[in-house]
Amino acid sequence: MIIAVDGYGGDHAPLEVLKGSALAVSETDVSIILTGDKSELEKLSEKNGIELRNIEILDTRTFITMDDEARSVVREKSDSSMALALKLLSSGEADACVSAGPTGAYLMGATMIVKRIKGVRRPALGSVIPGQISPYMLIDCGANAEVRPEMLEQFAIFGSVYMKNIMGIKDPKVGLANNGTEESKGTELVKSAYELMKNNDIINFFGNIEGRDIPKGICDVVVADGFTGNLILKTIEGMAESLFSTIKSAFLSNIKTKIAAMMIKKEFKELKRKMDYSEYGGAPFIGLNKPVIKAHGSSNGKAIKNAIKQAVIWSGSGINGEIEELVGK
Repeated sequence: MIIAVDGYGGDHAPLEVLKGSALAVSETDVSIILTGDKSELEKLSEKNGIELRNIEILDTRTFITMDDEARSVVREKSDSSMALALKLLSSGEADACVSAGPTGAYLMGATMIVKRIKGVRRPALGSVIPGQISPYMLIDCGANAEVRPEMLEQFAIFGSVYMKNIMGIKDPKVGLANNGTEESKGTELVKSAYELMKNNDIINFFGNIEGRDIPKGICDVVVADGFTGNLILKTIEGMAESLFSTIKSAFLSNIKTKIAAMMIKKEFKELKRKMDYSEYGGAPFIGLNKPVIKAHGSSNGKAIKNAIKQAVIWSGSGINGEIEELVGK
């Protein structure tokens, strides 16, 4: 299996992307085509003792930055590392694509270059998040700020198929993010989407779910428009960082708390590991013809490695065929 990786996407590129790619190759039966400045990548590899076994470099000196408009990936910078990675996927030279580059450009490029599955209204960005009970997927978490009820219904199907095939959940329970659990609550958009999901036999619909209950993992899939979903995602990420920082400060405040910290050090590390975004790799952009993974912008080597592994699993899962069968009816 071959994965195309944008070598210059993310805050810590290209070194961490290079490290993650090498780790993925060492732990998985996969080959990687890394797009970027070949000369610089080879120098970094030599300097840091990173073996380029099963890693091919496709040379380009053009990169997408945070200052670029989203459309630049298919216009002025159509030869960028991000665009080339997506073109490798579209042409069949790669089985999946991974990038930690700017979200807007990546999603636009993926939609324009890789294109949608037949019957899909809009692709959606899903994020698997650690929950109190179990991990759950939040979808959409940033791709579509404005949606229609039928799109939210499709997002529910995307999330259900993904969680069933990737996370092994037999019949994923779907919740609709709302400001109350009652069927009558919410905007006209949410109320209309509620009716569609309730009457769709494909969806195991739980009903509305409030913000305070989302992190508990009561539902396996939480559906929202991209604007709301992104706010939820960023709030959860911020709260997790704040919580661990507060706990750490409390444990280091005096001798007694430092002793207590030593006693639960192992358990605390395990909790932190479970809450770490890098464990889940990246966010799948679901609804396209081929697997596209958006890694976190601040991804380190470990996160890139896990995003590549996630892409490998998705590529061999048959998810896209199942989605086409369900939404094409």
